[in-house]
Amino acid sequence: MILVTGGTGFIGSHTTVTLQQAGHDVLILDNLCNSRPEVVDAIAAITGTRPGFVEGDIRDAALLDRLFAEHPIQAVMHFAGLKAVGESTQIPLAYYDNNIHGSVTLLQAMQKAGVRTFIFSSSATVYGDPQKLPLTEDHPRSATNPYGHTKLVVEDILENLYHSESGWRIARLRYFNPAGAHPSGLIGESPQGVPNNLMPFVAQVATGQRPRLNVFGNDYDTPDGTGVRDYIHVMDLAEGHKAALDYCQSLPQALLTTNLGTGKGYSVLEMIQAYAQTSGQDIPYQITARRPGDIAACWADVTHATQTLGWTARLGLEDMCRDAWRWDQQP
Repeated sequence: MILVTGGTGFIGSHTTVTLQQAGHDVLILDNLCNSRPEVVDAIAAITGTRPGFVEGDIRDAALLDRLFAEHPIQAVMHFAGLKAVGESTQIPLAYYDNNIHGSVTLLQAMQKAGVRTFIFSSSATVYGDPQKLPLTEDHPRSATNPYGHTKLVVEDILENLYHSESGWRIARLRYFNPAGAHPSGLIGESPQGVPNNLMPFVAQVATGQRPRLNVFGNDYDTPDGTGVRDYIHVMDLAEGHKAALDYCQSLPQALLTTNLGTGKGYSVLEMIQAYAQTSGQDIPYQITARRPGDIAACWADVTHATQTLGWTARLGLEDMCRDAWRWDQQP
């Protein structure tokens, strides 16, 4: 059984589908702070199997101890993190409490239970403002915002843990910008409140929920002046997590650090144009000031993941927009 924290969230839900379709039993732990319980029904509809679900928090040590005692958990995939760069600059203590304290509490429960396989959602934000592109795993790390700093700190905690105690099998997956949705249209990105990622914002304009999109800055050193990012289809990302789990479970111990991206960068304006073309909708936008903590451009070198995991992103921008639009039209 795999414990998936944050399993009703965007990436966690799609990874749960992938795990179940590969034959794994899954137990989801989620406090529903940025997701909905109906996602469990949707996962069951897609896979034909209902994952276990517990509403709870990774900072609840007693709850974690009970879950490890009551279920045959062999590995943990940890998605339960707050993840908005802008928000992290406004409420940093909430980010340090959830992302760092929560991760430590989870690792302590695993240590107590003798569970030593841990797949961690890290992020390309640990690279800070890129000194060179594409980003390779040996690029110096630095954080330009509290969110990125929490990921960097947990990465260091995992490395310290690996070296302090034999038998740990740890993957630190630095992923770039997830987009798209499951091709069934039954699960996708559904943030509560104001979206923090580009694609759901674009979708809300396309479906008429918002009058226009704010584009934060058009004076970056990029081809069209807007920020460039490596967008990866969420189903490719889910497959990358499964590949990392398979890799870790095949070894007596491991500390894997790898990028999960496509190796290509698209600007904000390119993403808007691609989504408009796919949806057939007009997407009005206005240029506003840059956001604190944002960087000009960021995309991955994915050689390491391909060589180590045998994994490569297969789906492109058109797939991301098509699947996202199918999801976004759901009532």
